[in-house]
Amino acid sequence: MSNRPFNHARVRLCQNLVTAIFGGSLLIPYWEIQPVQAQAAEFCQLSPAAAQTKENLRLSALKGNQQARKNYQDLIKKQAQALKQCRSHTWPNNQAIWLRLYPCDIKPGAIDKIMDRMVNRGYNEVYLEVFYDGRVLLPASANPTVWPSVVRTKGAEKADLLTTAIQKGRQRGLKIYGWLYTTNFGYNYALRQDREGAIARNGKGETSLYVVDNRSQVFIDPYNEQAKRDYYRMVQEIVRRRPDGLLFDYVRYPRQAGGNSLATTVADLWLYTEATQVALFRRAQNNKGLEMIRRFLSKGYITAGDISDVDRLYPQEGEPMWQGRIVSPQQKSLLSPIARQPILQMDLWLLAVAHSMQGIIDFVSLATHPAKQANIPSGVVFFPEGNQTVGQGYDSRLQPWDRFPSSLQWHPMSYASCGNVTCIVQQVQKVLSVAKPDTQVIPALAGTWGKSVSNRPPLEAQMRALRPLGNKIKGVSHFAYSWQYPEDDSDRKSCRNQ
Repeated sequence: MSNRPFNHARVRLCQNLVTAIFGGSLLIPYWEIQPVQAQAAEFCQLSPAAAQTKENLRLSALKGNQQARKNYQDLIKKQAQALKQCRSHTWPNNQAIWLRLYPCDIKPGAIDKIMDRMVNRGYNEVYLEVFYDGRVLLPASANPTVWPSVVRTKGAEKADLLTTAIQKGRQRGLKIYGWLYTTNFGYNYALRQDREGAIARNGKGETSLYVVDNRSQVFIDPYNEQAKRDYYRMVQEIVRRRPDGLLFDYVRYPRQAGGNSLATTVADLWLYTEATQVALFRRAQNNKGLEMIRRFLSKGYITAGDISDVDRLYPQEGEPMWQGRIVSPQQKSLLSPIARQPILQMDLWLLAVAHSMQGIIDFVSLATHPAKQANIPSGVVFFPEGNQTVGQGYDSRLQPWDRFPSSLQWHPMSYASCGNVTCIVQQVQKVLSVAKPDTQVIPALAGTWGKSVSNRPPLEAQMRALRPLGNKIKGVSHFAYSWQYPEDDSDRKSCRNQ
């Protein structure tokens, strides 16, 4: 994506169209070395000695030592209270980490070890992946969804990693959120012939399988009723496990590379499935409007000749009209098709973009409904640049995060990589400048403690840089467990040392 600055005028133009259509003391330089004890207190972390004592008790309890088991459980409760007290008067009040579990984590004691580590690092929330890469974290014996279970090991059909993680987390004072992919349904979904019509398609005849490098991401048409039913059923099953919240990721269209990172023509948009087109045609408010939308969609442009043809077809009608279109008196005075052509073509382009974005917004409303019914909070995860414009083009992800309701938590992925904290803080400030005062903004930071990774400063440096925004930010999350414990993540993924 280009680094050119936001074109606020064009962003606001599209926002207006969518609306019309659809109704200090911790400021320590990151390079300054802090004593281990000071950092532990600053971020509610346990000392290495306390962490090792707990781990020794866990291992002894696993071997059947009953006294060790009792001592271990007592220590867990004690540390849960200490964590709660520390976080209540330490910024941020909520500190979360992103976590993926694997089939090998059904081993006794495996999740205990993971959750203990989270407490050691001062986390009081865990964002647990429950739907990713076309798999769902439900027991194979109780999975009514169209997706396979994460755990498909023979003899482990009843293993419920989600329920176990929620229980083990809460014992330690941790809130467990379910983290789900949203419009990215995964490769397994694309293998179903009965769901072929639900896969998003652009005007070049491509699906996301052809435009995403790893070919594992399959984005669906957010207007497709079958896709909506499939996803809603899955979310209902997750909600039944009563997580402390739900977070919806991949709330967008595919991210493309190079010159395709910008959508500049209607063929670049994911409008070429039946459900999306039917919904788009319904936006027409007269016959002229419908015919213009059809011609624009089929060719990618309209000509003065098209305007003349449509005028002859429906002489009793005035200007072509669709939802959100406002014709000024100056435009009404333009009688020549040649003079009207550039105005109509721009209005049709803005309609196409707004329609694409509205599909995402509507899908978010659907996805979050089961949690809302159960009084479980929900959040949306997004890139701060996911809705930007460059010239007359739009970021190919078409992620209208600035249109997400303030009733949802906003989790901007503030992953900027510039060698220092400046660009990361700028991303967060940008989101805060757009969010309504009542919106919970919970930035997601990428990195690890104590060292720079991928040209990003250590987490403690990023945290200190955000501290001045503490009156607007009460929570921060860290991506990810696998970054902080790469060897353990690899071992668990491959069942080594199990």
